[in-house]
Amino acid sequence: MRTTEHSIPTIASTWGEDVFPLLSWFKLDRVKRANVMVVGCGALGNEVLKNLALFGVEHLVLVDFDTIEPSNLTRSILFTSTDASARRAKAVVAAERLQAINPAIQALPIVGDISHDVGLGLLRRMDAIIGCVDNRWARYCLNRLCMRMGQSWVDGGIDGLEGTARVFAPGKNCYACNLGPEALKDLSYRLSCASVIKRNLREGRMPTTPVIASVIGAVEAQEAIKLLHPEELARGELTSLCGKMFYYEGQHLASRVIDFAGYDDDCPVHERWEPVEKGDGLMTRLSVREILRRLAERFGHEAIEIPLRDHRFVDYLVGKEDDRKYVVLRPDYAIERLMEEDPKLRDKPFHAFYQHEIKSIDNFFPYPELTLKEVGFAEWDVIPVRVGGDIHYLELDDERDYSKYLS
Repeated sequence: MRTTEHSIPTIASTWGEDVFPLLSWFKLDRVKRANVMVVGCGALGNEVLKNLALFGVEHLVLVDFDTIEPSNLTRSILFTSTDASARRAKAVVAAERLQAINPAIQALPIVGDISHDVGLGLLRRMDAIIGCVDNRWARYCLNRLCMRMGQSWVDGGIDGLEGTARVFAPGKNCYACNLGPEALKDLSYRLSCASVIKRNLREGRMPTTPVIASVIGAVEAQEAIKLLHPEELARGELTSLCGKMFYYEGQHLASRVIDFAGYDDDCPVHERWEPVEKGDGLMTRLSVREILRRLAERFGHEAIEIPLRDHRFVDYLVGKEDDRKYVVLRPDYAIERLMEEDPKLRDKPFHAFYQHEIKSIDNFFPYPELTLKEVGFAEWDVIPVRVGGDIHYLELDDERDYSKYLS
């Protein structure tokens, strides 16, 4: 390694050639070629990403909608006080720092929410997916997407001096099936990391420590690398946490691995979207009218429907007290932010309105000039298309060049 004055250390051209052969339990070529997605770039995400970079992973997708705050700095090795002052996006900064560690890394930052901003076409190209999120709803959404595409994923969680790590895999273990009745009722409750920190500060304590993030982040990274070696797992040379849970408690220094599997064959989250067909020019920038025209031409059928499985389209709100109508034309996940930003709605509580929702797109959709993006689909998404009694799953063509980030 060489350094230059007033610069971040750079890795010599022999990066990996002399060091990695000494670590014999994983195959470097396989790790270098792997596409790995990390969802959440906070304390856990920082540790996972740092470890993946040191393992030699060169193709990374980073997903996080949040910005850096001063409270992140005590547990996030990739962030600085300058980043916090500028409120820079976590995913963007983390991508920059990883490339400073190893210039060979191709890191794609997605500043967005896993529940609606990550296309299934991108997710299905991943060889490993790691969740470093801080709430049940984000885990539920990530699990649902992975089940649709037949993808295993690694989950980690930390709180105080406690942490857990698990692996979920289609046909073996499902996050949704592991949730109890109370957790399912509480599913839509979302508490951001910043909110957790403020709550704990009022109580005179910090929510997590850098040590617990390091411990759980290390286990997550190791489990992800194992998933890149399916033959070794099948032969029993490696053991996965799938169907188990690693638990670590730092206050009294205790750790254990316990059986923790749940898989209900009737769970609707297990719906598998296959086979995925090429969209042949279908893109999010095209209007609903044009999309329906192309689909009718493709399938030779006029009755085309695109069910909105994960969100609804809200065309207007109605005040409960005065029946006043507010045209919004947004997917339901964007309504809360709109109400925060719109001066006409800002001072009104969310529950003061009824939402008029549209649950599918067809020839009767009243806003045919809106684009698929405006209706709520992500780039490189997979859309369900009902033609008669059949469902087809079509992958939208990417409008950005994601391919340069993938192996």
